[in-house]
Amino acid sequence: MRRLAPFLISCLLLLGWPSAAHAFCGFYVGKADTKLFNKASQVVLVRDGDKTALTMANDFRGEMKEFALVVPVPTVLKREQIEISDKAVIDHLDAYSAPRLVEYFDGDPCMRTDYDRMMTLGGAPRPQAMAAPAGARAKALGVTIEAQYTVGEYDILILSALESSGLETWLRENGYKMPQGASAVLGSYIKQNLKFFVARVNLKEQAKSGFTFLRPLRVSYESPKFMLPIRLGTVNADGPQDLVILALSRKGRIETTNYMTVKLPTGQEIPTYVKGEFGPFYKAMFAEQVRKENMRAVFVEYGWDMGWCDPCAADPLSSDELKKLGVSWLDGEAAVNPQARRPQFMPGGGGTNAYVTRLHVRYDAAHFPEDLVFQETANRENFQGRYVLRHPWKGDSKCEAVDAYRRSLSERQEREAQTLAWLTGWNIDEIRKKAGATAQKIGDLGGRSLWAWLFLD
Repeated sequence: MRRLAPFLISCLLLLGWPSAAHAFCGFYVGKADTKLFNKASQVVLVRDGDKTALTMANDFRGEMKEFALVVPVPTVLKREQIEISDKAVIDHLDAYSAPRLVEYFDGDPCMRTDYDRMMTLGGAPRPQAMAAPAGARAKALGVTIEAQYTVGEYDILILSALESSGLETWLRENGYKMPQGASAVLGSYIKQNLKFFVARVNLKEQAKSGFTFLRPLRVSYESPKFMLPIRLGTVNADGPQDLVILALSRKGRIETTNYMTVKLPTGQEIPTYVKGEFGPFYKAMFAEQVRKENMRAVFVEYGWDMGWCDPCAADPLSSDELKKLGVSWLDGEAAVNPQARRPQFMPGGGGTNAYVTRLHVRYDAAHFPEDLVFQETANRENFQGRYVLRHPWKGDSKCEAVDAYRRSLSERQEREAQTLAWLTGWNIDEIRKKAGATAQKIGDLGGRSLWAWLFLD
């Protein structure tokens, strides 16, 4: 029996769509990409008008003969609308937009610095689903095989159905292990007159391809609908799942309309020991923010024009890479404006007028009973999940400023420890111990509240 890949059984249908930049600067020292999270899936969305290109990456683990993908789609897709994508490009986009850790080094207090000013700124035989008897059986169950293709290492069917029970029966009879409760969700998509994109691995083609992993699939279509079906992915899930949506558009940031879209906390200074624990820090921080929002929010981790970054977790994508993801408007703009061909940031840098939004959602059936619905906004504000390490100065200069600096240092370290506890929910005493903080304990904050210590100078 084929097991349905957790999120990918339900990915599809996104529609989707300039501002002054503050200089963040700092030295980039680490990133929190999708690999940090178990059960994490990625989709790349490119939206232009009613045209959508959706790339579905998967982290399926298991025998390839067990892989299956069932995706609601708005129309019967033609062969040329289905393509194999390049995983390396998706990984590049993931790295480019990942939340990041940066560090600063305090300068000599006796010399004026710009820091404070800057901070303000093979296997069993496959069921023969394509044979004539299967088509006859499908018809008897109210299922129509609208189209069938082999694309790379995938055998693909486009199905329509009259009722969910017939579709579920057909899928089970053809080797798809459907989870309990799938029928009701399938029925809701049938009522919306959606079709079903069904893919599984052609083992012979997979062997010939020479790839040891399943490559991403990209589908392109036109639809006024701007939504992403996720409910099928919750039916057979054994717990909450993480989904990262990497969206590219001409206009600006993409947000959800039926759930809150929330920016992650960003820009906080935290103890320098986190440099060696950035992965655990980010996972704990994200889990704490999910808890505070009662797992009912979609988080913005990044929003930026593709042509540059500051600081960079990876170089911006090139125009050729963007085209591989389905960004089709760059050539048209270059024809009108030759300057659009020039990288905006560095040699090999990104194409112009492509705004990337990185959304991260942790979801389950109880907290996300509806599919994600999106809108494209005109907001091109730059935003990044960014966490700051500030290394103390350790020189031997002598002046009044040095004395003041050293008196304030322990207070700053305590504030950093308190901030880390607030962000992550970690035990403050353990944080102090790791940080080696010499600051006053929380009960003696010089007459000021914890809130003032966290957020005021």
